[in-house]
Amino acid sequence: MPTFKYKAINKNGEKIQDNYTAKTKVEVLTMLRQNNYQPISIEEIIEGQHTLSLNFMNKVKTKDISIFCRQFYTMLNAGITVLNCLDTLKTQTENKKLRSVINQIYEDVQKGLTFSESIRKYNDTFPDLLINMVEAGEVSGTLDIIMERMAVHFEKENKINNKVKGAMMYPLILSIVSILVVVFLLIFIMPTFVGMFEGSGVELPLPTRILLSISETIQTYWYILVAFLIALVFLVKRYITTDKGHFFVDHLKFKIPVLKDLTQKVVTSRFTRTLSTLLTSGIPLIQALEIVAKIVGNVVAEKGILNAKEEVRKGVDLATPIKQIGIFPPMLDNMIHIGEESGALDDVLEKTANFYDDEVETSLQKMTTLLEPLMIILMALVIGAIVIAMVLPMFKMMETVNT
Repeated sequence: MPTFKYKAINKNGEKIQDNYTAKTKVEVLTMLRQNNYQPISIEEIIEGQHTLSLNFMNKVKTKDISIFCRQFYTMLNAGITVLNCLDTLKTQTENKKLRSVINQIYEDVQKGLTFSESIRKYNDTFPDLLINMVEAGEVSGTLDIIMERMAVHFEKENKINNKVKGAMMYPLILSIVSILVVVFLLIFIMPTFVGMFEGSGVELPLPTRILLSISETIQTYWYILVAFLIALVFLVKRYITTDKGHFFVDHLKFKIPVLKDLTQKVVTSRFTRTLSTLLTSGIPLIQALEIVAKIVGNVVAEKGILNAKEEVRKGVDLATPIKQIGIFPPMLDNMIHIGEESGALDDVLEKTANFYDDEVETSLQKMTTLLEPLMIILMALVIGAIVIAMVLPMFKMMETVNT
């Protein structure tokens, strides 16, 4: 009987991880639900194989989900049944992993499961937001409308993700180029240039000797340095995947001056847009907050939203605990208060989300404008220092000749 590794959230909102022996993933899912656990992922452990995989090559991205929802809505709106929609999508979906999952969902629906029951089995592929919205759409008979809302939601989410990645691309490329230039100067240029002066009997200046030592170290022990860097990257990535490391990184994003404003606005945009979508579709506020907590993409915000959910459960208005979290801009709790007072919280949240979508773009432009000159100055200082260290022996030799 196979063993499955699962991750879930318990009653207290804490993440748990363990192994469970069962015949299928469905049995593991049933066990988790019986214990009131919210499943995150379930993976089969195959003996004799390492858990390291290359799933990132076929990772289901937000763009794939948005296309899936848009195509599903288009076919439903044209009067095609859910089963026929799945039959079409399982052949024309480009992403291999998503195509395989859709094929399995198609088979489940053929066997008599509802679409929402089947899609919930693959929560490692589909976001919790989509799973719960599909269930709400089936219950209310408005699955086509729900899929259209989900298409719009994930299209906006994909747009924000692309803007963030695009803004970080230039600093990343500039950093890599700077490192390569420095390594090239130290390994190839520095020894050749300095070699011209060693025969003259001139004592090399201290900066030149230091750089020469660094150059010799890199050339002699390059394999140790490469192994060290690989080990360092592996350890850092492993630490980040832990709960403690994940929390540390997400907390740091709210502390670094350059990232603080951007992180705050991205989290606020996701929070307001997702909560608005859920409330508009008839999802109760308590359940909606639990779903939103997993969507915002920041552990600090997630814990704050889950605490806010418990306060709302006790009868407190939403604006108060949201303000107490301390990571959202002051405008948000004011807008939530207005929405609760007017009875139009979903509409107010949608307007707020649109506002912060624009604010994210503005923050990205500011960050890029600030980072570009800083990176160029830093690159110039480092390369300039190396060039000066290589030129210093020339001045030393000229002084010797003059004396």
